[in-house]
Amino acid sequence: MTQPLELVLIGAGQRGAYAYASYALAHPEEVRFVAVAEPDPIRRRRFAEEHDLDDSRCFASWEELIAAGQLGQGALVTTQDQLHVEPAVAAMEAGYHVLLEKPMAHTLEGCVRLVQTAERTGRILQICHVLRYSPFWRKLHQILEEGRLGEIITVEHRENVAYWHMAHSFVRGNWRNEALSSPMILAKCCHDLDLLFWNLGRCKRLSSVGSLLHFRADQVGPEIPNRCTDGCPIEPECPFSAPGIYLEYRPFRRLVERAAERGIDLERPNVWPFTVLSHDLSREGRLRALQTGPYGRCVYRCDNDVVDHQVVTMELESGASAVLVMHGHSHEEHRSMRYDGTRATLRARFGDPSEITIHHHASGRVEEVSLEEGGGGHGGGDHGVMANFVQVLRGQAEPLTSARASLESHLMAFAAEAARRQNRIIEMDEFRAQAEALAQQEGASP
Repeated sequence: MTQPLELVLIGAGQRGAYAYASYALAHPEEVRFVAVAEPDPIRRRRFAEEHDLDDSRCFASWEELIAAGQLGQGALVTTQDQLHVEPAVAAMEAGYHVLLEKPMAHTLEGCVRLVQTAERTGRILQICHVLRYSPFWRKLHQILEEGRLGEIITVEHRENVAYWHMAHSFVRGNWRNEALSSPMILAKCCHDLDLLFWNLGRCKRLSSVGSLLHFRADQVGPEIPNRCTDGCPIEPECPFSAPGIYLEYRPFRRLVERAAERGIDLERPNVWPFTVLSHDLSREGRLRALQTGPYGRCVYRCDNDVVDHQVVTMELESGASAVLVMHGHSHEEHRSMRYDGTRATLRARFGDPSEITIHHHASGRVEEVSLEEGGGGHGGGDHGVMANFVQVLRGQAEPLTSARASLESHLMAFAAEAARRQNRIIEMDEFRAQAEALAQQEGASP
């Protein structure tokens, strides 16, 4: 009987412990975690208990884990954005193959350095572009590969971030401030840019516009306090109310309706986004977190500076055009797409529910595409990327995407941000060359 593949985890936060490592609990015959590095002692202990780890295999830092020698075949690196490069590089140099959370890095130089390290060491470096592993996106890609739309002429792709998710992650949360994380077009849309690259090929040139329009101090008067829990006069009707989101579940009608069938205890909701508030998920614990922590702050009184809307216009090497629209003011979380080809138009929606329809030009027929269910996070993509990583390390499959291919979406994101800030058109060949040169300079620095 084949022994389970052995992996280590660097960063036991929301994505590492819940989205990815849960695959090992569901498939213990395939893979198991043999060590963890996590600075938070509660998270570290919880992960150790769930995966039956001895104290000698639990480390407070990635440096300690690497110093212990190679403990498994692969390493998952799921730290915060600005802490990706050093542990991933060290893991590859120590002999590990690496599955790395997106974005690869918060700087252009860091992204290129990761790819160069993988190529130099011969290690597998897979990036968690999890949507590629979702049945929905694989079906859409298959339709395009088969040429059912004819030649693709133009594409519209929308990343519609729900208003409460925008407030949670990009106003109050870890990705609110570019100096502390990365530009929103990178943090949120490297998925989307990867899909466009996967489906349409390389970008030739691009431009971009966008700004932080709403979540600013000048949007409210001086009577609005710093926290939603400090007697805010507009809290009851404010869509961004922290008590409304985290205590009363106002945006989560479907979650409340399906809580019992999904095994969720609404008294202690052990699901995202509540799990990032506090280790104590009781109502009292959540209320204390809102009274003292970042998620109880007024959205107009935060230190956020990332955009809340951005548009990227692209000319592809194929000659087709594409537009990516990202914004944080949607009524619900979903992505919506339109692909116009010479034979047919594809309209699609990825959310709850998901759907793909093909509108055939010559016959006028509307085809509803049958979709496979994709359970779990990102439409099945979270466990899908884990399954592929395990199969690749066992020699049973090829990576669905390479580190070099994953780099392309990050280059597009950084180019879009440069175009937005500098109000200019970016030629991607020039930008790629500059990125490689910057990484070489960084590598040569003492």
